[in-house]
Amino acid sequence: MLLVRTYVARSPIHGLGLFAAEPIAAGTEMWRFQAGFDQILAPQLVEQLPAVAHDFIMIYAYLSPDFPGGYVLNGDQAIYINHSKSPNTDNSGPVTLAAHDIAAGEEITCDYDVCCLEHELQGMT
Repeated sequence: MLLVRTYVARSPIHGLGLFAAEPIAAGTEMWRFQAGFDQILAPQLVEQLPAVAHDFIMIYAYLSPDFPGGYVLNGDQAIYINHSKSPNTDNSGPVTLAAHDIAAGEEITCDYDVCCLEHELQGMT
C-alpha cells in the first residue's frame, strides 16, 4: 500500500508511470504490504485463471523474496512503478523507502532485479 501521495501519468521510461505528487524526503517509508488491501496470489491459482486475468498478473504482479508463497499484487497505483537501474527507491527489504529526496513530479522507480524474483523488462531500461 502506498504511503505517499502519487499520480499516474505518461512515463518516458515505459507506458504509464507513478509520479510523486509532493516532495518525498530521503528515508521516507513509501510502501508496505497491507494484508487485505494488497494480495499474495498462489501460483496454482494464477495458473488456473482465464488467459486475460493470467496475463494481467504476469504484467502487474511479481514474485518477491520478502513475500514467499506467491505473486504480490499491489492494491493501488503502485502497479505503475517502472524499472530503473538507478532507482529512487530502496526495495532491499519488506518496505520501500525513498533512496534520496524525490521531487514533486519525479517518476518513482525501483530496480526490478532487487525486488522481483522473475520479471520481463518489456521495452524498459
